[in-house]
Amino acid sequence: MACKEGGDVVKKIQFEGKEKMNRLEKVVKIILTTLGLISIFTTIGIIFSLFEETYMFFKEVSIVEFLTGTKWTPLIEPTHFGVLPLVAGTMLIVVIAGLISIPLGLGSAIYLSEYAPKKVRKILKPILEVLAGVPSIVYGYFALTAITPLIRNIFPDTSVYNALSAGIAVGIMTIPLVSSMSEDAMMAVPDSLRNGAYALGATKLEVTKDVVIPTAMSSIVASFILAISRAVGETMIVAMAAGSTPKLTINPLESIQTMTGYIVQISMGDVPYGSLAYKTLFAVGTLLFLMTFTLNVISRYFVRKYRRAY
Repeated sequence: MACKEGGDVVKKIQFEGKEKMNRLEKVVKIILTTLGLISIFTTIGIIFSLFEETYMFFKEVSIVEFLTGTKWTPLIEPTHFGVLPLVAGTMLIVVIAGLISIPLGLGSAIYLSEYAPKKVRKILKPILEVLAGVPSIVYGYFALTAITPLIRNIFPDTSVYNALSAGIAVGIMTIPLVSSMSEDAMMAVPDSLRNGAYALGATKLEVTKDVVIPTAMSSIVASFILAISRAVGETMIVAMAAGSTPKLTINPLESIQTMTGYIVQISMGDVPYGSLAYKTLFAVGTLLFLMTFTLNVISRYFVRKYRRAY
């Protein structure tokens, strides 16, 4: 009889404990769902605010002129609203930054993953990732006070504000992004694949280029695209070092203006609220959003399509 009563007490305690856990899980689920919905509605709000003002802009300016025009002078009479000079300036920064960050980032990732001893990796990787924590305004000052004088010593006709120094600074800033993601992807490659290649007589270089890199290629390409996306959206470095001259040029030694640089210029408050020049802020911002969104979609596509599971 006593045993039966004891068993009932235990079952009651277990039932009450399970009820408490169920209530707690429901509360946690509600909280997490609420946080997720806040993120979703915030994103929708941002997109709506961008597209609403952009729609008002295109009621006054032809979208064909905006996308194909080669002159951008919304603040100067006669006004022109061709965004190509801003896009060209942005792409020039991206190309220069990519030439810096992709080879250096991938090279450092290969070294850390395949060649560096564990003790060296533990020291070098945190040092490399410190670059990711440096504020972009510091890189802007570095480009203006260190990189630009060095470039002008080599090319005396270089403008004080130029695309090359800004692109180099953006490239240095995005090295940790490429390096960290690529190194993590290569470290995730199973050692059994490496050992199998070594058993067939492959050298370390052959294992790296023929086994490790192809296996981790999806994540490596994704790191490249994310670095490019980061370069497209960079603001302070280009605003400080690249200048504010919207010019359709491929000469990196000249002053240019990027899309983000123009947004900073308009955001200073010198343009009347609601004016056509003010609405250009949202038109350029929408185009920038679509560019970075497309790059992120491409990145996710590469990861999903070419990802190898082991």
